Amino acid sequence: MTQPLIAVAGAASKQGRSVVDSLLADGGFRVRALTRSPQSELAQSWVKRGAEVVSSDDLAAAFHGAHGVFLMTPPTPPNDSQEYATGCLMADAAVAAGVRHIVFSTLENVDERTKGTKFAPHFTDKARIADYIRRLPVQSSFVMIAFFFTNLMEYYLPRWENDKLLIPIYLPEDFRAPFADPLSITGPAVLDIFKRPEDYDGVTVPLVGDWISPREMVETFTRLTGIPAEYRNAYTREGLLHYFPEFAANELLVQELLGMVQYAVEYGYFSPANRPEHITPDALNWEAFLRRTGWKGEKAEF
Repeated sequence: MTQPLIAVAGAASKQGRSVVDSLLADGGFRVRALTRSPQSELAQSWVKRGAEVVSSDDLAAAFHGAHGVFLMTPPTPPNDSQEYATGCLMADAAVAAGVRHIVFSTLENVDERTKGTKFAPHFTDKARIADYIRRLPVQSSFVMIAFFFTNLMEYYLPRWENDKLLIPIYLPEDFRAPFADPLSITGPAVLDIFKRPEDYDGVTVPLVGDWISPREMVETFTRLTGIPAEYRNAYTREGLLHYFPEFAANELLVQELLGMVQYAVEYGYFSPANRPEHITPDALNWEAFLRRTGWKGEKAEF
């Protein structure tokens, strides 16, 4: 019996790589990875492990013959976001190709939950895409991942001052928020969905590795690394632009960054319907993530 084929959009992203790796490690599915760079070293490593790698430019061809697809939308600037249109286009292409099961990486509808008072289009657009997919004639499931640990290493970088590492974090110091490592948490969840599709039909699966405050994150970092570190506020406009003045060149981006975190603090990252009762099984918490990556405050790419 031929194994079902799963197509993974955005395969080179953090979430996409996690899904490709989990599917290949499981061995129960054929894997087709969609990427803009099929000849890259990463893509060719998948080929050596048995995956098919194709260009993401032709969605009809990329989804042809696939039993299921994992979809995620690439980040787009808020000034001229095409995320909703892109997500709907991908979902339509999957249905037209005869795909039987779509798994989409979504977030909450911030506009709806806050009655338009918070600006976070990259959240809301994903929620609108999920609603669109639910109306299509295809089985669908969803994952909803917490704040990424990796944000602090890629975008909100620490800096040294007087022999101390200052770590600007986009949340109030004592606010406990959900975080996760997208590279290790996404794939196992999506694999389980594809292996047990009837259990996840129409279901949104929240993914959380830790509920932790910035104060706890900094204290854990110092305990593990021995590096003196202090929290700095990047939650307010003043704090954000003090530590990251380059953001000021894009006012809509500033509004989105602030709107996203204000939403999480005032309304909760997850809606009551999606808030998980427990940490995702086997997920890395902050301490385990630091131990795995060995991060000591430098800029890192994932």
